[in-house]
Amino acid sequence: MSLLSPILEAFWAVVRKGTVQDASYILGITQTGVTQRIRSLEKQLKTTLFIRSRKGMKLTAEGEALLQYVKSSLEIEGMALSRIHRAAKDTIIEVSITGPSSIMRSRVIPNLLPFKKKFPLMRFRFDLSDAHNGVEKLKTGLADFAILEHHQVTREMDSKILKPERYHLYGPTAWKKRALNEIFTSETLIDYNESDMMTFNYLEKYKSKNKIKKERHYANNIDAIAFLVVGEIG
Repeated sequence: MSLLSPILEAFWAVVRKGTVQDASYILGITQTGVTQRIRSLEKQLKTTLFIRSRKGMKLTAEGEALLQYVKSSLEIEGMALSRIHRAAKDTIIEVSITGPSSIMRSRVIPNLLPFKKKFPLMRFRFDLSDAHNGVEKLKTGLADFAILEHHQVTREMDSKILKPERYHLYGPTAWKKRALNEIFTSETLIDYNESDMMTFNYLEKYKSKNKIKKERHYANNIDAIAFLVVGEIG
């Protein structure tokens, strides 16, 4: 983490790496982006900070002066962040995570248990929800993290792709001798609510979506869905 402005971050990256290309790698932006930030900084300061050479980017006298300022700022920043982090360790912090009940139970919660030992003052709020409203909860601050489908992730979000989930299609035991295509054409799906497209997406992957009825049963509780399946409702 750095408290430097983006243009000073670009300046510091070029100084450390020596070239715009290498600076772009550590900043995670394009070479053009780095160059634009340097030019913006030079425009604000009304001076030239670098001279291009065969060995890379060489600081001018003005650039050397700015470098001393940046180093001093980073030193002060390091001390400030150290104090902030020490204070944070003594503060109870709540982290809210929302997502579909299946992946929350099978992967998210088990993988977060070790964090409790490392951060004893951390408090978790797990929101197991199959209502597919994670984006709204992020925007309104009701959740700090959300498990979303790929199409729900927007450019302004910081995201990480999780390993694929393994899904199964369930039906009553009494139907096990029936042909799958016959079940699709004569029986009704059971889903969480109208916005729950998981079963449709699953069947579309196996080219069976057009065989099923569009009208579905709904139950916004996993136990209730299981009860309906056992009862041969769908």
